[in-house]
Amino acid sequence: MKRTALLAAAGVMALGLGAYEWPLAPASHAAPPPREAVPQSFSQVQLSFAPIVKRVAPAVVNVYTRSVVQAPANPFFNDPFFRQFFGGGGLSRERVQRSLGSGVIVRADGTILTNNHVIQDAQDVVVALSDKREFKAKVVLADPRTDLAVLKIDTKGENLPTLQFADSDRVQVGDLVLAVGDPFGVGQTVTMGIVSALARTQVSASDYQFFIQTDAAINPGNSGGALVTSDGKLAGINSSIVSNSGGSVGIGFAIPSNMAKRILEGSGSGGVKLAWFGADGQAINSDIAHSLGLPKPGGVLLKSVYPGGPAAKAGLKVGDVVLAIDGFSVDDIQALNYRIATHNA
Repeated sequence: MKRTALLAAAGVMALGLGAYEWPLAPASHAAPPPREAVPQSFSQVQLSFAPIVKRVAPAVVNVYTRSVVQAPANPFFNDPFFRQFFGGGGLSRERVQRSLGSGVIVRADGTILTNNHVIQDAQDVVVALSDKREFKAKVVLADPRTDLAVLKIDTKGENLPTLQFADSDRVQVGDLVLAVGDPFGVGQTVTMGIVSALARTQVSASDYQFFIQTDAAINPGNSGGALVTSDGKLAGINSSIVSNSGGSVGIGFAIPSNMAKRILEGSGSGGVKLAWFGADGQAINSDIAHSLGLPKPGGVLLKSVYPGGPAAKAGLKVGDVVLAIDGFSVDDIQALNYRIATHNA
């Protein structure tokens, strides 16, 4: 059997590394070539994500927004000292404010996922496909709690290319990922990296803070774009970065696809009802773990339980410790709320 077939059977081909053959040792008992042997053909060193990108790229779009804001007619009136004497009434003019982001086609009928902050307060939203066609988009749902939004364009019955959802709970630290979007408006761009961390919290203004961290380059304009697994599935919606300069320094965050899928499923009713736990708590550190007799830090110590809420009805009370939801450990209240919100009843 050829080496290519062996690799495919082992799942390596799903990584988008391209087809290649490595010479097998002869059937005799001769020693195999050393690991540091020089490659014998170009195909042995030609590793490429091009097949995955070719399939994924048409499903990632650019999102342009336009809004009209009131701005002072003269910068002089920006100064609070002068405004207290002259006031601000009648001294402003309308100014067109534009912003740029990305989006992901998740249904062939033209349904698109993006970030809420990309389309927030916009009067007009335009979606540009990878083939340069532009469509005016309708905002079906804007959810600031999760920083996700659902858009819809009229395709006149044409089926568009889509991205299939990955199970973000199966994503692991070290997995190869691609970030696809339109950074700085330069055009569709693909960057590669790995999953640097999972379950990152305290990194965003959204209510449900539970992010996939990646070192794939994410820059302004990538918001709402796709974080893609090495087999071409949607692992997350790129959302934010940590940066002192405004550009990528290798710390980017994506909203997990399982949360995005939940928002999409609820968008048909015009609103999304996410499950409520009905309690608040704090992360258990070393001191708290020691005082409670726990073997190690981890979990959430309940410090308040709302009367009549789900947690109270389940018999939970102040002082109880929640260690896991659906088999997934929770280390702070943000992780707990995420697991409750994405729980499949």
